[in-house]
Parts: sequence; C-alpha cells; structure tokens
Amino acid sequence: MLLKSDKDLKIKCHASEFELLVPANNKNVAIGAINAGADAVYIGCSKYGARLQAGNSIEDIIELVEYAHKYRVKVYVTLNTILKDSELQDVQALIWKLYKIKVDGIIIQDMGILECNLPPVPIIASTQCHNNTLEKIKFLEKTGFQRVILPREITLEEIKEISRNTRIELECFIHGALCVSYSGQCYLSCSIGSRSANRGECAQPCRRKYSLKDAAGNYIVRNKYILSLKDLSLAGHLEELILSGITSFKIEGRLKNFSYVANTTAYYRNALDKILNNYGLKRSSQGKSYIDFEPDIYKSFNRSFTDFNITGEKKHLATVNYNNSIGEFIGIVQKVQKDNFMLNTDILNNGDGICFFDEFKTLNGTSINKTENGKVYPNSIKGIKEGVKIYRNYDKLFEEKLKNTEMKRKIPVKIKVRELNFGYLFILTDEENNSSIYISHKNFDDALNPSKSVETLKVQLSKTGNTDFEIVKTDIKIKKIPFIKVSQINEIRRSLIRQLEKIRQKNYVCKSRKTPVKISEYPVKELDYRANIYNSKAKMFYEKRGSSVKELAFEMQEYRNEKPLMTSKYCIKNQLGLCHKQTKINKYKEPYVLIDEFNKEYLVEFCCKDCVMKIIKV
Repeated sequence: MLLKSDKDLKIKCHASEFELLVPANNKNVAIGAINAGADAVYIGCSKYGARLQAGNSIEDIIELVEYAHKYRVKVYVTLNTILKDSELQDVQALIWKLYKIKVDGIIIQDMGILECNLPPVPIIASTQCHNNTLEKIKFLEKTGFQRVILPREITLEEIKEISRNTRIELECFIHGALCVSYSGQCYLSCSIGSRSANRGECAQPCRRKYSLKDAAGNYIVRNKYILSLKDLSLAGHLEELILSGITSFKIEGRLKNFSYVANTTAYYRNALDKILNNYGLKRSSQGKSYIDFEPDIYKSFNRSFTDFNITGEKKHLATVNYNNSIGEFIGIVQKVQKDNFMLNTDILNNGDGICFFDEFKTLNGTSINKTENGKVYPNSIKGIKEGVKIYRNYDKLFEEKLKNTEMKRKIPVKIKVRELNFGYLFILTDEENNSSIYISHKNFDDALNPSKSVETLKVQLSKTGNTDFEIVKTDIKIKKIPFIKVSQINEIRRSLIRQLEKIRQKNYVCKSRKTPVKISEYPVKELDYRANIYNSKAKMFYEKRGSSVKELAFEMQEYRNEKPLMTSKYCIKNQLGLCHKQTKINKYKEPYVLIDEFNKEYLVEFCCKDCVMKIIKV
C-alpha cells in the first residue's frame, strides 16, 4: 500500500496492518505484554534461542498461543542460534511441534535449518543473520523468508531503499539494549571464555571496563566502559519508520522482567496508536487494553537513550562512565547537610533508589530512607554535593503499581436483539463479523414498564465481567417489549459469549509459508568464519547457491588470532572527539590498542571510508 506524508512523500508499505512486537522471558510475561497492548510476542523454547536463560516448555507455549490468538496476537518462537550437526534432527522435530501448536512463525539464524524437512511455517530471518545489505535481503526474500529483522545500525534512508526494492516484511528494533557489534558478527565473548553469542551464551564483555592506548603507549582512556552503549529508543522516529516501510516495531529484552515489559509495551502502544490513527492505519491484533498506570520508559531500566544510527548521525553513543541503569533525571541538589539534602524538586519517596555522578565522574547509588519537609534522607550521603544531578533508577511507588497492576484487554463486540414470530433473536458480533446466535422460544409476559425492561436488558447484556469481550453497542429493536428475568438475560449473555469464544478460536487461521525454500544465487562468493557456518547442512545450503566456504564458524576455529572479533558502526574515535571529521589535531598515533580488565590486548582498526570499527585479537 502507499502512504502519503505531510511532505507529499509516498513510500511503499509491505502490509495493511502494523505490529508492535514485544519480548517475553516466559509465559506470564508474554500474557502481561498482550494485556498491555502487544500485537505480537516473541519467546524462546527450552533450547536453541539466542537467550538460553529465557527458555520455555512446549506446554507453556501452547498455553500462550491459545491466549494470544484470542486477541489475534501472533506468537513467534526464537530458534536463532547456530547449530551442530547433532542438533539439527532435534530442531526439525521441534519446528514440527511448533507448527502443530499453531505458532505464527519461527526466527532463525542457521541456514542449515532450511535444508531440513520443514512444515510450511513462516520463517523470519533473525538480525543475527547480519541483514545489512539490500542484496542480502533480496536473497532472503527469494529464498522464501516471510520477514527480515533489520540490523539496529540501519538508517532511515537504507530502510527506504530496501522497501522500494523488495516485498518482504521489514521488522525494526525501536527500543532496548544495543549490542556494540553488528549482531551475528561478535566473537568477543567466545574468544574470551568460549561463551558464544551465536550459541545464545553471550557473557556481555562489552559492558566491562577497558583502557585505550595509542601506538606510542600513551593512555587515551583508563578503565572506562568505552564499549558499552546507551539503550535504544526510536520513540521520536515511529512515524518516519512507518513511512519508510517498517511494519513490525520490535522491543528488545527477552531477559527483562514483567514490569519492564508491561511499561514499555504500554508506552509504545500509546505512541504507535496515535500515528496509526492519524493515517487511518490498522494494528494487526484486536482488543483494547485498559491499564491503570501512566507508562514512562525512563522509569524502567535504561542506560539513558540514543537513537543510535537511524539518522546517520552518531553522537555520544557510549555510557563511558557507567554500564548500568541510570533511570530518570529528578533534579539538582540545592543544599547538603550532615545526613540529608534538598533538591529543586520534591518527587522522591521513601524506598526510592537514586544515582549520581561524583567529582570523578563515577556513578554512585544509594536508597532513600525517608523524605520529610523537603529534605531527603539517603542511606548514604557520601558523594552528594551541591549542584550534583540526581537520577532515580528505582521508583518504588511505580514498581509497586506495576507489580499489582490489573491490566485488561477486551475485544469489542456488538449485540442485537430482534423480534421473531415465535420469540426473540440475540446476535453477538465481533469486528471480524464472527457471530453467535441465541434464539429464545419462550413466551415472555409483556413488560408492565417497557422502558425499564429495555434498560434492564441493555444493562444485563452489557455485563461481560471477566470475559474477553466488551459490549460497545447494544441494538434492541422490538415492538413487543417482554419482561425477562435478570437470571434469564444473564444466561443468554453467557451462552452468546461461550459460542463466540469457540467460533473465534475455530476461525483463527495461521498464515503458512507460501512457497517452498528456493535456490537463488548468494551475493557473497567466498565465505569465511563470519558466515557462521557450524554444520554440514549450512555449508551445503551456501554451496548450492554458488558460494565457496573457505572457513567454518569461529567456534570451530583452532587459531583465532588476527581475526576481527567485533565489527561495529560505533566508533571510539568519534565518541572521544578524535575523528578527523571532528578535529584537525589528534596527538594520538594509530593503531590504537584496547586493553581489558585482564590485560588482554586487542587491536582497534578504523575503516573510515565505511565508518566502521573493528576489534581484532592479536
């Protein structure tokens, strides 16, 4: 379809419906996400997902699928690790199980899976596939993928170019933690401690402290988090993303807890709905969410936010002085006494957690014991001085509200009452035009008070209680007004709802993969370890498509030195103001050397033409 922006810019969209896609650590978090307004959730099985700590049983996924499909919410399962030959048979059997329980798609990285005997379940190319070029995405589309998850590093202009030249669904990260490396192209964790990110076991070495030296041995940085990026938030770019061709908007965080997921889901639900409504566009699921809190992404875990590379401008991306949640800015310290301080705001509460930067730019934290008469009494006053900025990284009242929240999701339905020659007809209809019918053959007495009887009928038919439905319109057109007991009206309503639940369940159709896996030429002719080929079927997949496999996956390499362990659009020189575009004078000589906490050294290579940085083991 075509959308038209205020600037008369026409951009092709790949769907008539748009999806807010939310992570789930487990079944309960997923249900919370659905109630908060998710159009789709993605969740891991007990094995083979890129977050091994976020595994779930088939039984739990069955329960989730049944709950999600009531609201036409899709469930995608992550199987996005690279696989051993000995695991492929198990994965094949697992995919068949997932297909039979009606999951809506599987997210994969390993192309060896496509050489297996697969059911026609939709296949989604994980961002771990390193989908960074138009040619690669065209290949995935020709191969039979339904959707591609774009890299976090992508720009709006690149999305537009992909959208103009493909028909595949485009999914984009809009919120959450940022990997400093291109996904699927980071081997630092595996190199340090044999915990492979491509096997779901990343140890997050990018969140540790590093020092940086130049070629002459001069320290540029000492013991800083120079590889730890801020968190992503594209809340200010949602409309541009829609106009660029994105149809699925993804929140990162399959290891995050219930309150984080509920809060971020509700926040982006509100933001997306405003834009979709302005353009007359539809979301991909059904039901209205009722939440009893005001969502605020700054109140959940965040390392402060960046829009990363979406506009092509990369400024101050790293959290050089900290690697943990900073929360929301609260105020500036006005006065400090022996055991308390005063702010220019008065919103802290007993039990809150706060943090601040001391004179050495180190992030410190403490909790609030009490607040009284404008004074804040922290557990520790150390480091708090006049002029210090205070951040709240734990809002006790907000977290308690989320913990006890009663989010509900209701499917809008309409009810009609009509008169028959032999009784009365009741029809309950949803927005898909699914209908349940109840015919009353009873000869009711005439109502002594017709207006009151009609009002009672409306009121009782509208009492949907804890069901999935919400009556948004009651249409009663009858000439002979009967007197119907409240208990009888209630039974009619319950019967209609039971029927409609079964009808909706029966009528939900999972999309199937339209075409079998096809063979087309792969755009890269020689493949090294960065193709992440870990099994014989993956090797066969690429060779069938004209590529020569020179190296197998990094995890299988005996000699790992002199290989790039990380490829990143983030640049240390840019972060530190040392890029030649920022300054003509740079006293530090290349090559730079990165030194970790264990004194291991890594060469930093800057590919300025492509604005890419590489970390290389030496």
